[in-house]
Amino acid sequence: MARVQARRSPLLGSLTVVLAASLFGMLGVLSRRVYELGLDPFGFVAWRAGIGAIATAAFVAWGVRRGARLVGWRSLDGRGRASLGVAAVMGATLNLGMFLAFERTPVAIVLLCFYLYPALVAGASAVLGWEPLDRPRVVALGIALGGMLAVVLGAPETGPAGRLDALGVAFALSAAVSQSVFVLVSRRGYRTVPTDQAMTTILAISAAIAAGLAIAVGGPAALTMPLSEPPSLLLLLLFGGIFAAAIPSFLFLAGIRWIGPVRAGILMLLEPLVGVLLAAAFLAEEVGPVQAVGGAAILAAAVIIQRAHPAEPAVVPAAEPESAIEPESAIEGEPRGPARDASIP
Repeated sequence: MARVQARRSPLLGSLTVVLAASLFGMLGVLSRRVYELGLDPFGFVAWRAGIGAIATAAFVAWGVRRGARLVGWRSLDGRGRASLGVAAVMGATLNLGMFLAFERTPVAIVLLCFYLYPALVAGASAVLGWEPLDRPRVVALGIALGGMLAVVLGAPETGPAGRLDALGVAFALSAAVSQSVFVLVSRRGYRTVPTDQAMTTILAISAAIAAGLAIAVGGPAALTMPLSEPPSLLLLLLFGGIFAAAIPSFLFLAGIRWIGPVRAGILMLLEPLVGVLLAAAFLAEEVGPVQAVGGAAILAAAVIIQRAHPAEPAVVPAAEPESAIEPESAIEGEPRGPARDASIP
């Protein structure tokens, strides 16, 4: 195991999280467009998570046909079941909080509130003794948070980012708390469940919870409406379910297990940069010079944290064979088994 951990590239793990952050950055603009077409936040969360669950389930089925082991709910111990259940509930409350906030509050303000979560994760990880806040991480966290503040608060005074909605801010802060719990639980809580199978469960439960709320608030029509509307709405939901749910959720969970919650959380600060740039392009939220400086600071923090020595080895889920993560250029003379489970990229 130590040999395999040593070979896992921190750079590749960091790039996995960066890609997830970039895809998640589309959600503010995507949700606004969906709301304009008549779907409410509960319906959007249900459709997005449901399509994402179907996509990840198809990937799981493909892996099982190639020899991967399907980890059943009954095979988990009590801690594993509880951890996966908590992660699923946090995934649902995270999505509901974010998309309710996007409905009421400018994208930049929502991202400001939500991206308090890396500080919460770093503090909790230090308290739990998982990852110490050494000097590089403290510097990187400070630079990243400062850059994030500049990105979301540095909008020109004439832009729409100046409007604040107290309930929208509360929804965004609740999403930050849910994300923090999700990250901490997902780091160690259900290691025997491969990443793709875990995300299938989490997305499916999120979809079920959101669907129940959508029906309770707006009746069955709140869920069936995309089937009777112009195809543009359904196409947006399909795009969101695959490219803004299934793929980035899988990559994010893989990244947490690969490089740890603190480093993953700091690299995810790229999401507000992407979100603000997209909001400027599609929602007329201007990008000012202060925001440009903040974006540069976020990128600098990502470089610092990437160059820092890992605080702890990567966690390889026990259900995933070590040979699946061996690089193509294995050490000469060492045997390589078949890559039966590709749930970690």
